[in-house]
Amino acid sequence: MSKKFKEWHTVKEKLHKETKKVIVPKEREVYWASIGVNIGHEQDGKGNIFSRPVLVLKRYNKNLFFGIPLSTQIKQGSFFFEFELNGKKSNALIVQGRIYDTKRLENRMGMVSSDDFNDLKKKLKELLDV
Repeated sequence: MSKKFKEWHTVKEKLHKETKKVIVPKEREVYWASIGVNIGHEQDGKGNIFSRPVLVLKRYNKNLFFGIPLSTQIKQGSFFFEFELNGKKSNALIVQGRIYDTKRLENRMGMVSSDDFNDLKKKLKELLDV
């Protein structure tokens, strides 16, 4: 399968140079985020700006946060967490979580319930065994 690395690089450069208003996300919020084209089995974004929903797990400052990409494809196992967002089933790809810059954020999609968020954090701690 061919990946669009060159196209993503162009989008990434534009995101880096953009001076749009900084979005300061809150924990539990879900945003469309340009996560790009990645290698191997790492989750890719889709569309013109290579985006997908990302859950803000932990905000560190106005520029950086730890996020977990989401999918509508429901899978079972310790790497995934199923929950409902805006009345639709969603799947957190726990093992794909990483640090993101807020420049990648686009539109806010909603907020995960407190109960689901706490359950997700427990599952992440178990997965990482920390």
